[in-house]
Amino acid sequence: MPFCILLVGLDAAMKLSYWLTNVFVHRSKMPQTTPYSSKFNPSTYSSNHSHRQPVEENYGGLHYRDNKLVSGSLEALIQLLVPTVDYYPDRSYIFTFLLTSRLFLHPFELMSRVCYLCVDHHRVGDPQTDKKRIREIAPKIVQLLTEWTETFPYDFRDERMMRSLKEMTHRLAFGDELSRRAMQRLIQRLLRKLTTLGQYEESLATSSATAAAMDRPLALKSKQQLVRRDECVLNLCDDPFVFAQQLTHIEMERLSYIGPEEFVRAFAKKRPSDNHKVSCFFSKRKASNLEAYVEWFNRLSYLIATEICMPVKKKHRARVLEFFIDVAQECFNIGNFNSLMAIITGMNMNPVSRLKKTWNKVNTDKFDILVHQMDPSSNFYSYRTALRGATQRSSTAHTSQEMIVIPFFSLLIKDIYFLNEGCVNRLPNGHINFEKFWELAKQVSEFLSWRQVICPFERDRKTLQYLISAPVFSEDELQLASYESEGPENNMERDTRRSLRFDIELSFLNNND
Repeated sequence: MPFCILLVGLDAAMKLSYWLTNVFVHRSKMPQTTPYSSKFNPSTYSSNHSHRQPVEENYGGLHYRDNKLVSGSLEALIQLLVPTVDYYPDRSYIFTFLLTSRLFLHPFELMSRVCYLCVDHHRVGDPQTDKKRIREIAPKIVQLLTEWTETFPYDFRDERMMRSLKEMTHRLAFGDELSRRAMQRLIQRLLRKLTTLGQYEESLATSSATAAAMDRPLALKSKQQLVRRDECVLNLCDDPFVFAQQLTHIEMERLSYIGPEEFVRAFAKKRPSDNHKVSCFFSKRKASNLEAYVEWFNRLSYLIATEICMPVKKKHRARVLEFFIDVAQECFNIGNFNSLMAIITGMNMNPVSRLKKTWNKVNTDKFDILVHQMDPSSNFYSYRTALRGATQRSSTAHTSQEMIVIPFFSLLIKDIYFLNEGCVNRLPNGHINFEKFWELAKQVSEFLSWRQVICPFERDRKTLQYLISAPVFSEDELQLASYESEGPENNMERDTRRSLRFDIELSFLNNND
């Protein structure tokens, strides 16, 4: 069972004293954790085996292979996170452990342990000696907590986390006024960030409620063959590049609010955790920004299909099809693969794909190339190649536009999910499988580098508002609109249209009762 009990009282501290002292003594002799580039060695998960025998080393509950940390007990990994006067953990290790430790213990439990090990464990009872040591260690404690609060601010929505943070401020004030002020500034920045996050989530909820309210009349008016019109999105914005820019604004804003811990939360809810309390903790959390982002993808797909099926005249539908093909091309050029895939998904939905007379009026060469780029065969080989190219462009970018990389998000989640499912969290000896967590952190840290880019494009408020709140057809409404545009081709489709008309009319009557 993982060690995850809060240290309470002198007796508990004394029982661990010998083990902790051993770790402090050995830590100066440990191989230093290495930068991401060498930690995340692709060969770790490949089938290529070197004939050279790897060098295996153990230090106080930590196991290294060729100077790379590959596993360790939970206690030893926590200790490796704790700075001393002469030691500060690598930022890559800090990120990886803070990201993945929540699979084994609550963040507030980790915070309590870190606070204890940083300060209380080394108290000797002499005020002057204790004050001197706090003054020496305080800057590194502030640095560690700064990295924690800036990278994982959602952790501090827990009142216990904020209480621990404030208690640490008081403890540091005992030895160092400068560090106390630094902690106060840290807390102020954190509170501002949490306020911004809260406002964003409220705006998401408001937008969802508005969109739902606007969608309802589509069903209510379905008795008059839905809401059919000759006006379309082209009356709002007829420039594919500008439209793709506005899509990119929404994508980048929503990406920027997804916390790295949400990836861990996503797959932690899908399988029993090593710690039942942690599993319950995840299950009680409210809907994440990650889930809201996936919902945005679905909304965009249905919006595309709605706009194509909406116009009464075939030539207008063809113009809308051509427009969205051009928008998809611009998304590809920008590096916005998520919107690109949403557009392709919408255009491949059956209500759209069956409009053969409409498609016959459109040159589909460009669309066929884009579909090939996002082809799922060979594990999305073409897309992954394009993503690597966009990532390389971003790393050598001379302009902010060249830095944009927006991945096909559902595939990113799938990759992380299968990494989690394919490798155990704990090894047979009880150690945490840190080799797995290096790889997980690599994928999430790459996402963070994409997330921090600021969108350089000018905002078009009307187009943005349309994308967020324009009403969309339901699946049944889309299918019926498609049949109204181009009639059924066989008896099965005729029966389907008849059934859809009946169901939608019944829905109309029920909503009016």
